[in-house]
Amino acid sequence: MLKFSYNVTDQSHCRFLCSPNPCFSLRRRIPTSVFRSSPPIVKRRPSLNVKAVVSDQGGPIRVESGTGILADTLRLGSLAEDGFSYKEKFIVRCYEVGINKTATVETIANLLQEVGCNHAQSVGFSTDGFATTTTMRKLHLIWVTARMHIEIYRYPAWSDVVEIETWCQSEGKIGTRRDWILKDYATGQIIGRATSKWVMMNQDTRRLQKVSDDVREEYLVFCPQELRLAFPEENNSSSRKISKLEDPAQYSRLGLMPRRADLDMNQHVNNVAYIGWVLESMPQDIIDTHELQTITLDYRRECQQDDIVDSLTSPEPVEDAEPVSKIQRTNGSLTARGDKQDYRQFLHLLRLSGDGSEINRGRTEWRKKQAR
Repeated sequence: MLKFSYNVTDQSHCRFLCSPNPCFSLRRRIPTSVFRSSPPIVKRRPSLNVKAVVSDQGGPIRVESGTGILADTLRLGSLAEDGFSYKEKFIVRCYEVGINKTATVETIANLLQEVGCNHAQSVGFSTDGFATTTTMRKLHLIWVTARMHIEIYRYPAWSDVVEIETWCQSEGKIGTRRDWILKDYATGQIIGRATSKWVMMNQDTRRLQKVSDDVREEYLVFCPQELRLAFPEENNSSSRKISKLEDPAQYSRLGLMPRRADLDMNQHVNNVAYIGWVLESMPQDIIDTHELQTITLDYRRECQQDDIVDSLTSPEPVEDAEPVSKIQRTNGSLTARGDKQDYRQFLHLLRLSGDGSEINRGRTEWRKKQAR
């Protein structure tokens, strides 16, 4: 038997392939009320001892966790029975819905971040906030986001319960990937899927670095032993190349500035702010008549607090794209069906206002709103 032991005693946020650069940053907890006749006694947070045991015959992994913090008890999430994925349930709050009376894409992105971080915490990863392994910390290596792709087939409404499953796998020589599946907990219906790619970077030099065998062995014990993809369909849109949008863009929103609330613990703009900036330059008539079904973002450089950002948007011809206005099951997989007349697609570019340096390029796909 191979044994891996991790002790989590640090109080910083866990990020198992949930990069701080850029990153999502919403923490959710289930409120509780405790009434006492005397002031509560504040005790030091106990350590969380986690052991992962893997069969030398390649059998299922077993993860045993010791005493955890109160949040671990109240959180509606846990590792799957085989230990290779993590599931958690979330209630959509009233402040997480938008003009359509459903959860916003920013809410979805925040939930993906949260469940990814909790997955890392559940297996004992990361005591420094970077979701790093022991070898990575010694070498000052961190994970950074290279691409994020989210598809939403039905947006949950206020008070709906969403169950999200997530897992990680290796992706080439310098990266890894995290996938998610979102379900309506009441019906079990898949309402969304997402995938992301991450690369390893030296925190001091800010240069990309290959994933060494030592690092790979440290995290692969918690990953599915066979390839498992949130988007197993051939020619799915999660890996489509995004062409750079050239000036003049048809729509623009100039001079966007990060708020203090947009920064993460490392003073970098988080992923949700990028999504918001991309949507700021969308034409209002599309916002009024359509809803976002797919967003894909490629991250090119970091954005700091003092940066000023321009958001550019132009329509992209709908040629071979397959709209996802209706989701049907075929042999256990999801396929897309829809009328292209009700479908719109746009290219996006975020750049620095000063020198025009590219920060982020993206693609969004929109479906016609259904009559309510």
